[in-house]
Parts: sequence; C-alpha cells; structure tokens
Amino acid sequence: MAETKQLPPRFEQLIQESELPVLADFWAEWCGPCRMMEPVLKQLSKDMKGRLRIVKVNVDKHPEVAARYQIQGIPTMILFHKGRPIWRQSGAMPLPLLKQQIEQHLPQ
Repeated sequence: MAETKQLPPRFEQLIQESELPVLADFWAEWCGPCRMMEPVLKQLSKDMKGRLRIVKVNVDKHPEVAARYQIQGIPTMILFHKGRPIWRQSGAMPLPLLKQQIEQHLPQ
C-alpha cells in the first residue's frame, strides 16, 4: 500500500526493512517547488498503492539524514529498494514524468 508520511523515527530501518520500495522526498516548508510536489506525491501514492511507500524528509528538521544522502538542492527524491538508492532526481516534475521514472526502476 502506498503511504505518505513524515519521517519515521528510524529512517534507515524503514528503507532497509520495507518490503516495498521507498520513495524519500527531501523537502522544506519554505521551498516553493517542494510545495508544488505535495499534490503530485499524494496522487502518486494513490496511483501506486501496494507498489511503493512514500516518506517525506524535512531537511531543516533532519539535517543529518540530508547530509548522509548528500542532498544539495530540494526537492530531491531518492527511491530506495532493500536499503539501496536505485534512482535519484532533484527538482519538481509533473506527475506523468515522475510516475514514468519511478515505474522504470521498480522491481518487477
């Protein structure tokens, strides 16, 4: 089931143990393009229910996580599968393009 939620207390544990691929959205409240991505990610969550989990990582509240993944600009999205980053994209994008990019990298 696709879910959108705030950063869990154990981000590393989530990306390592999730049966579903995890899309991490690195964002900040003051970021206009990040706010533009919010409805896109909500729709992606609905469209990919059962195939993908989505988690939002506020870089201002969790700078250590942002630093660990070398986030230099936001929004940045990283798709993890079994703890490994398998796709990364910076910048806002429309739903059809994001969905196409994600689907190319989902395990079959």
